[in-house]
Amino acid sequence: MNTLYPIFLKTQQLQILIVGGGHVALEKLEFLWKSSPDAHITMIAPFFREVTLDFVKGKEIKLIEDKYHKRYLQDKHIVIATTDSPIVNQQVYRDCRAQNTLCNVADNPPLCDFYMGSIVTKGNLKIGISTNGKSPTLAKRLRQWLEAVLPEDIDKLLHYLQEYRDSLKTDFEGKVKALNKLTKDLIS
Repeated sequence: MNTLYPIFLKTQQLQILIVGGGHVALEKLEFLWKSSPDAHITMIAPFFREVTLDFVKGKEIKLIEDKYHKRYLQDKHIVIATTDSPIVNQQVYRDCRAQNTLCNVADNPPLCDFYMGSIVTKGNLKIGISTNGKSPTLAKRLRQWLEAVLPEDIDKLLHYLQEYRDSLKTDFEGKVKALNKLTKDLIS
């Protein structure tokens, strides 16, 4: 049973820390940046690969060349641990738990408060896909399929629906009923 609760975060209002500077750290960074280019991201690692340094050029991503220490968790809302040291990753998780900071330890579901699922983005439409940590590969394939079948001009429909909703002179329940009636044939 999948008991995860999906949410969409306003990352421009959060401070995110990625612990690690290797391949997995870059993958998480690219994933975050693609979906949320206004995110406030700091990375800490004893060294950063050249490809990571190239990726961050011209972006407001803070790099700190240092070993992990819990002081780097100060004022962070979300932490992603990606080091190749299970001991360091476990310490990051314990430190996050001690101060109620959400943590994701890459490829270690028991040490994750959240998973970074696959994301489909078409204009203002964003769909999150989770397999409850069971198969990120399947989530990726579903993302690719949805990207292929959703129309590129979906934003026109979203814009129209927003204008229609804004024009309704009724309460929330009335708007929901009107929009449900208008959109019921979209999936048939």
